[in-house]
Amino acid sequence: MNGVATAPGAGTVLNALATGQGAAFAIDVETTATVELAADADSVTGEITGAPDADTRLIERCVERVVARFGDGEGGTVTTDSEVPMAAGLKSSSAAANAAVLATLDALGVDVVSDDVEASDDAGDNAIAKIDACRIGVNAARDVGVTITGAFDDASASMLGGVVVTDNTADELLAHETREWDVLVWTPPERAYSADADVDRCGNVTEMADLVAELALDGRFGEAMTVNGLAYSAALDFDTDPAVEAMPHCHGVSLSGTGPSVVAVGDESSLAAVRELWAERDGTLIETTTRPTGASIQ
Repeated sequence: MNGVATAPGAGTVLNALATGQGAAFAIDVETTATVELAADADSVTGEITGAPDADTRLIERCVERVVARFGDGEGGTVTTDSEVPMAAGLKSSSAAANAAVLATLDALGVDVVSDDVEASDDAGDNAIAKIDACRIGVNAARDVGVTITGAFDDASASMLGGVVVTDNTADELLAHETREWDVLVWTPPERAYSADADVDRCGNVTEMADLVAELALDGRFGEAMTVNGLAYSAALDFDTDPAVEAMPHCHGVSLSGTGPSVVAVGDESSLAAVRELWAERDGTLIETTTRPTGASIQ
């Protein structure tokens, strides 16, 4: 009863902290989860490769929730190995949760059906829609307290690929499109955890968040993420200089999640100028692309 799955990280178009509406896009860096289940194991134990002291409650809870729905009390192990840096605003938790959920479904022999099928009830007793599999991980994240909003925007971007707009208060997918962008990510040395974000202060940018949602639902994702980045950088006390440097050269630029990473999208030539500017800053650069396909069983 073994399963393996991968899920990509994501970048932010609209942070959901202020209004509950969010938007995100998948990027081509991924997390792999391996799950081994056994009928005689009485608990689930998690491990994050390269991070022996990291919190494994989320991936363990993902396995437990899938087993509770489709299994027969099995326990076992779940291990994740990730290219997505942790606590950097690139949706490492959502990628890990999606990968763990799909790997567990794989281990239990459950069919995962089309991205566009909303209700697993339509798929049969031993099948689940991909978007519903995503919701298992979102609820696991809420169970263990690693998310404020539920992160359905981040999770659905990772699970489905492309760009999504969501209502995180209802775990509802409002829009799903694809965009082919080159992506540049600058991550400073410090880390930031979503659960530590100042939610009350983020409430001050509600009107800007509403505007970002309108832009995103109109397909104006670059403009949306730029407005989002300026508003939330101010609310969360991050420097806006990296975004301002990038604006003349890219399609859109934003603080990703609750930071500290800043993500810019455009084409290869336009992002070359941004890369030169950001390379002078302390921290790391990731050069990648958007990803039209999301999480998958291997």
